[in-house]
Amino acid sequence: MTNVKSRFAPSPTGRLHIGNIRTAIITWLFVKSQGGEYMLRIDDTDRERSKDEYTQAIKEDLTWLGLTWDDKAHQRDREDRYAECIEQLKKDGRLYACYETEEELALKRKSLLGRGLPPIYDRAGLELSDAQKDKFEAEGRTPHWRFKLNHEPIIWNDLVRGEVAFHGKDMSDPVLIRNDGTPLYHICSVIDDIDFGITHVVRGEDHVSNTAAHIQMTEALGGNVPNFAHLSLITDAEGGKLSKRLGSLSIQELRENEGLEPMSIISLLSRLGTSAPVEAMMSLEEAAKDFDFSKFSRGAPKFDPQDLYRLNAKILHTLSYADVKDRLPEGIDENFWNAVKPNLEKLSDIDSLAQIVNGPVEPVIDDQDYIQEAAELLPSDPWTKETWSAWVSSIKDKTGRKGKDLFMPLRLALTGQQHGPELADMLPLIGRERALNRLKKSA
Repeated sequence: MTNVKSRFAPSPTGRLHIGNIRTAIITWLFVKSQGGEYMLRIDDTDRERSKDEYTQAIKEDLTWLGLTWDDKAHQRDREDRYAECIEQLKKDGRLYACYETEEELALKRKSLLGRGLPPIYDRAGLELSDAQKDKFEAEGRTPHWRFKLNHEPIIWNDLVRGEVAFHGKDMSDPVLIRNDGTPLYHICSVIDDIDFGITHVVRGEDHVSNTAAHIQMTEALGGNVPNFAHLSLITDAEGGKLSKRLGSLSIQELRENEGLEPMSIISLLSRLGTSAPVEAMMSLEEAAKDFDFSKFSRGAPKFDPQDLYRLNAKILHTLSYADVKDRLPEGIDENFWNAVKPNLEKLSDIDSLAQIVNGPVEPVIDDQDYIQEAAELLPSDPWTKETWSAWVSSIKDKTGRKGKDLFMPLRLALTGQQHGPELADMLPLIGRERALNRLKKSA
């Protein structure tokens, strides 16, 4: 059996975002579930828009997520190989020159649509004589080159969509070479997939029609046609088109500004659109264990950023002090971590909780007499997790208060906040001296 090999092929024209990182994650999990190879291919033939800083950022984001690669390549290093294959296609009659301008092509499309016909290119370029071509060249026109599709069925068994069928006669011959002589994504990608032995291509369903043409290009170049998995495109939480704001959420932003754990992103995006439950997973190995494309639906999965925070909180709540100690602020020990982690949504939340413990805190008080009585009943050292219970019990006996009237004024006086971690856990961290000072300040 051929070893599985797939690739993630971003263009370094910006940061990785939710839309394209989902493909990277799913491809990686599939490959690793099969014991195969994962390739990072940088599609940087667009020299004007491609930036080295984005290439480096892509690698940093993938590394942070744990999506390591076994092989890598840059398309800009392979231009000679592309030229060689393009010349072969020209010799074989599968690439032909066309001289229409953008305006002329737009008029042709408009005319066909106006007659209720699909806007399929009429192959006028194939009918040009040498004299006509010379005339266009004399006018200063340079040709773009189209791939001549065979008018025959194109059928494949998609790993997500099942059997997919096109017919060459129902498709326009795709442009593969611009009129400035530069090759387009389609032909470069096909050549790369052949040369690097790619056995599986994972991408969005918006590429389905491209795949039909790519299959014929692969065959024309004598390559092995890979397997394909076309993923449904994610929508927003209401099922509408993913907004630019949500779709462009970068991994850098989620990591640095939002403070999310990498596995929260893996956990959500790997399960969106599948029959498997979305749940917090602790490792890539766990996520890859039961990976199966048959679990993916053709329905559009909904992306809600709040799910990321929910999963992130669950992941943090399971982490030990050893897991996070190198990432914690100075002075946070194991007791502190264990006390506050059930209240964390993001790791950065620990800063505000440290503020509650260490101060300064501005106490909030409505009943000074009650807080004065509570201060007088404050237990002596040493303080343990049982101190809170003993304290409030004595306050209850003395004042007759109970429930919210008993607890809330104490919380406000000690922390300045209505909500937060259990005071049974926090009180030993705050310590008697700080607690007494806050109560006295309140009183």
